[in-house]
Amino acid sequence: MAKQILFVQGAGEGTHDSWDSKLVASLERELGEGYAIRYPRMPGEDDPSYPAWKTALLEEFDSLEDGAILVAHSFGGTILIHVLAEQPLELRVGGLFVIAAPFIGEGGWPSDDFDDFKDFSERLAPGVPVYLYHGTGDAEVPTAHVHLYAKAIPHAVVRTLERRDHQLNNDMSDVARDIRSVG
Repeated sequence: MAKQILFVQGAGEGTHDSWDSKLVASLERELGEGYAIRYPRMPGEDDPSYPAWKTALLEEFDSLEDGAILVAHSFGGTILIHVLAEQPLELRVGGLFVIAAPFIGEGGWPSDDFDDFKDFSERLAPGVPVYLYHGTGDAEVPTAHVHLYAKAIPHAVVRTLERRDHQLNNDMSDVARDIRSVG
């Protein structure tokens, strides 16, 4: 049976179809057989609301099996980390892979929608491998954000990728290699 992957898109008008679909296609190519990627359209991608996306994610989690891999890009990663930190899951996650996520809180971006967690590692399920990726050429989210997450999730593996943009130049080979390494 194929290993399940849930890919959570970023925010912005047209992101699902015009931007993050390229990341999903690259990940599918890089992983090959043996992986099944779910790529749901998140509600209101052009004007995202944390409560709506949280509800959508919790519904998606219900359809996943233990060991499923969670991958998220940009604002989708921010929301995913906060949902996982807020609410323990019945699901045993096989790994968390977050790409170019804005950090909300001190040193990052302000938001009234999120709690300001200083230490996510105490709130995330123990033993879940966490990988954080950020391109050094990201013009959307400063690279400093990945270091803020690294401080809040000390056990995370951090990969800053040279000359890669917010979309990692639509090259998910590094992410695929790490996914294969955890399961």
